[in-house]
Amino acid sequence: MKNDNQYLICAKSVMDNVGDPDIKFGEDGVCDYYKRAADIRDEYVFTNSQVVNNLSQLSQSICGGKRKGDYDCLIGLSGGVDSSYVALIAKRLNMRVLAVHFDNGWNSEIAVHNIKTIVSYLGCELITYVVNWDEYADLQRSFFEASVVDIEMITDNSHKAVSLDIAKKYRIPFILSGGNFRTENMMPKTWSWNKQDILNIKDIHRKYGKVPLNTYKMISDMRWQIVTRTRYGPNVLKPLNLINYRKDRAMENLEQVGWRYYGGKHYESIFTKFYQAYVLPKKFNIDKRKVHLSALILNEEITRDEALTELKNDLYPPEQFEYEYDYVRKKLGYSINSFNRIIGAPPRMHTEYRSNARIISALKRMYQVIK
Repeated sequence: MKNDNQYLICAKSVMDNVGDPDIKFGEDGVCDYYKRAADIRDEYVFTNSQVVNNLSQLSQSICGGKRKGDYDCLIGLSGGVDSSYVALIAKRLNMRVLAVHFDNGWNSEIAVHNIKTIVSYLGCELITYVVNWDEYADLQRSFFEASVVDIEMITDNSHKAVSLDIAKKYRIPFILSGGNFRTENMMPKTWSWNKQDILNIKDIHRKYGKVPLNTYKMISDMRWQIVTRTRYGPNVLKPLNLINYRKDRAMENLEQVGWRYYGGKHYESIFTKFYQAYVLPKKFNIDKRKVHLSALILNEEITRDEALTELKNDLYPPEQFEYEYDYVRKKLGYSINSFNRIIGAPPRMHTEYRSNARIISALKRMYQVIK
């Protein structure tokens, strides 16, 4: 029987039992996350000819028929690696792209630079959707007060809702996503929550919010499934799952057109950096670097020893933390004492608030049967 106080780390990755009560280890010392991801990985490994064929089929699906409207596809640009590289693929396949940026008020200067660089390289149009800051900040404060782990679900949900609305407005049949298996696997379920659980979002805001959400766009899981998986809306495609995607090679290609790296997974956002490098480890004992580095180990971009060395580095360089701590709390309207109170409050489960979790699970099972 496992000793709950014993520190355990995967023999293949850097996933461990710190902050994750559900991780399991085999007799060989390999964790269940790594084993599951390794079993699936071959589905995303291709020969050169298969990559060419995959991209040819993608191009044919999007551009092969009679082109309607002004755009073939919509790409949400954050300034990060994945979405930027999807844009490069679309450029190479001669797609007519409408770029959409969801501005929640937390863009870094590098993110702004990268978005402008990619849009200029593509020669495409850009729509920047700017959230109502008073509403959005109130929603973020509500999630802080609720003490739940997935504060970022309010951005992810609204971004999807905005993308669908814009795609519908301009009659765009496809949305290209930067989501991918090869660099985004092994995430523990307890470290995030379903992004389309709008009942959870609404209940948390009902309990702690003070500003009415008159303009904040949301989308339910039912609508997301119906719109994106049927003929009623744009199809969401993931081009990075059609190639031998590697983050390092993607960055090399992006840097050739003037794109710049920002230092960490999703760190193109000031808030996401603060959330992952401070809030998660301080309040929830979660270090997401373990997931990101483990995925890169499986993808053969780094070695396990290199990942272990990286984990020894400071999560937040001290010279950056002091400034960004003050920037985030002041922007959200917190005093030092009130913010420290929130960070120090015990974590709570998303299920302690109203949730669509059971309905969402049933819908997904039903979709799999229909599929």
